[in-house]
Amino acid sequence: MSGPGSVVQVSVYPVKSLAGRTVREAEVGPAGLVGDRAWTVVDATTGERVTVKTTPQMAEVVATGDDEADTITLTEVLGRPVRLERSGEPQVDAAAVHLVSRSAVARAAQGDVPEGCSADDPRANLLLDLPEGEDERGWVGRTVRIGEVEVAVTRTPKHCLGVYAEVRRPGTVHAGDPVEVLPG
Repeated sequence: MSGPGSVVQVSVYPVKSLAGRTVREAEVGPAGLVGDRAWTVVDATTGERVTVKTTPQMAEVVATGDDEADTITLTEVLGRPVRLERSGEPQVDAAAVHLVSRSAVARAAQGDVPEGCSADDPRANLLLDLPEGEDERGWVGRTVRIGEVEVAVTRTPKHCLGVYAEVRRPGTVHAGDPVEVLPG
C-alpha cells in the first residue's frame, strides 16, 4: 500500500435488513461493531423472519436502536404486525465487519457489481478512502489495522461490494482513522 487509507464513514445497522445509522465512532468487539445487526424482524403472527429480500420497503426504515419505536415504525410501514427479536449468534451470511472502499462504489457505478448486490447501499460498516490503485479485494488473507482495531480479511461477499473481516484486536473505530494493511 503506497500510504495509509482512511475511514470515511462508520455505519451501524441495529436491525438486520433496515437502513443503517452513520456514527462518528463505534466500539468494535470480537463479534463486530457493538449493536450491529443485534435485532431481526419477525412476523408477529407466523414467527418467520422478515427480510429485505421479501419486503424491500424495509430498507427505507432507519433503525433508531430503540426497539419499541422501531417496532411501531415497521408495523406501520409494512402494514402488518411484526416484532424485533434479538439475533443471538452473528448471522451466518455476514462476517463481523464489512469494509467497502470508495473505489469499489465507483467501480459499481461503472457496472462492476456482483450479482444481487445493491451498489446504491453497499451496507458497509466502514466506508474507506484508499490510495490510488489499492483494491480491498486483494486483502483476503491479510490483517488490516484500522485505528486501534485489527481485522483479518476473510473473504469477498457473494452479493456485496468490499470484503468481510473478523476482529483480531477489538477497540474503537472513528471516522478519519488511518487504514493500513500489515506486512505478512
